[in-house]
Amino acid sequence: MNSNDPAVAVVVPVRNEAGNIAPLVAEIAAALQGQWPFEVVYVNDGSTDGTEAELSRLMALHPFLRRVRHKQSCGQSSAVRSGVAAARAPIVVTIDGDGQNNPGFIPAMIRALEAGSPKTGLIAGQRVGRKSGGFKKLQSRIANAVRNAVLRDGTRDTGCGLKAFRRDMFLGLPYFDGLHRFLPALVKRDGYDIGYVEVVDRPRGTGVSNYGLWDRLWVGILDLAGVWWLVRRKKRVPEISES
Repeated sequence: MNSNDPAVAVVVPVRNEAGNIAPLVAEIAAALQGQWPFEVVYVNDGSTDGTEAELSRLMALHPFLRRVRHKQSCGQSSAVRSGVAAARAPIVVTIDGDGQNNPGFIPAMIRALEAGSPKTGLIAGQRVGRKSGGFKKLQSRIANAVRNAVLRDGTRDTGCGLKAFRRDMFLGLPYFDGLHRFLPALVKRDGYDIGYVEVVDRPRGTGVSNYGLWDRLWVGILDLAGVWWLVRRKKRVPEISES
């Protein structure tokens, strides 16, 4: 790796989050400056507000800031994958663009990944003190319980946007819409271990959530069935010796 290349890429998928971009970029930079060479890759997933203009303004101020644009909204998993594919760094951290994930926890996640064994594939943030409403927290609790019962991925909170992993490992995973919600199961399927870092949740910065109950429920059920099939159909790689 060239000495000028970033060691860490922070990938931020966004749709209609113009008001949250500048504060989050500043927080990410404050968390990483002086520790690792880094880049921040925003993926504008078909925004119809001022997100594109805000990213252009900030890119003129911050050389570490890059942008990928989807002309039409393709969903969070597609945005994450586009950002990881565009990243130049070997280690990637994902973070939600609404301000609820605190960038101050990024260094702990990177260090946990670096300190892990070569088989550590993912460091997953686990939210505590969630600031969502009671109904949304109940939704997440039920969804996580059902997912864990079916997939046995050992993770109590897959919905946290803060995750750290090696770029090559991620790009080798099977891709489908909804991938970001099932990373622990897919990482374990490929023989990697998972580490965890507890992170403190925050209220959303500005704007409103892009997700509702019904537009996630049925798709989530279908995705869960698909991931269960992928995990069940994974074949062992045989150990071969020659003589």
